[in-house]
Amino acid sequence: MSSLESIIWHVLGYAAMPAILVFGYLGVTVVSLWILSMGKDKKTG
Repeated sequence: MSSLESIIWHVLGYAAMPAILVFGYLGVTVVSLWILSMGKDKKTG
């Protein structure tokens, strides 16, 4: 493996975990807010 490939794989590896965490938290937040808003609509309607 060339040094350029090694650098690319290291950058991808180090960027993957924070990206997974951030997008996971954002996804859980969006789904939770959507579920909560559905529940609020049922109570008022």
